[in-house]
Amino acid sequence: MSVRVPVYDTGMLIALADRKAKAVRLHDGLKAAPHRAVVPGPVLAQVWRPAPALVHAIAASLRDCTVPQARGSAPALRPAAAGQSTCLMCTTAPDLADWQRVGSALGRAGLPLKKRPDAVDALVALTAVRHGGAVVFTSDPEDMAAYLEAFDAQDVHLVTV
Repeated sequence: MSVRVPVYDTGMLIALADRKAKAVRLHDGLKAAPHRAVVPGPVLAQVWRPAPALVHAIAASLRDCTVPQARGSAPALRPAAAGQSTCLMCTTAPDLADWQRVGSALGRAGLPLKKRPDAVDALVALTAVRHGGAVVFTSDPEDMAAYLEAFDAQDVHLVTV
C-alpha cells in the first residue's frame, strides 16, 4: 500500500490561515501521515504578509508541513522506527526541464474562460506529479485539474477545500 503525498496550493494555505473548518480538519488528519504536507515556496510567498495574526496562523500550520529545499523547514518525512528517511522529490530542486514543463503547461492548460495562467498553480501541479501518488488540496479544482491534465498526471487526486 502506498501513501499519497499531500500537496497544498495557495487556497489551502489561505483556508488554514482563516481557520476554515474543512481545511483545519483535513490538515489535522494529515498530522500522522508519514509524509508531511508539501507547501512549495512560491505558495508560501503568495500568502505570507506581515500581519501578526496571519503570520501566527500560517506559522502554526507550517509546523506540520514541509517547504522543499527551505532551510528551517521540517523534513518531508516524519521519523520512523527505522530512523529518519528523506524524500528525494522534496530534497531535489526542479531542474531546467521541469521549469520548461511548467511553462509548457501554462500554454497548454485548458483553463476556464476569464482565467489567466498561474505559474504557482502549475508548480503545485508539477510538485504533485513529481511525487507520483499525490493529493492536491485546493480551493480551485478546475484550474488545478487543467494543469494536471496538461502534465498528463496519472495518479494525482484533488480535494477541494
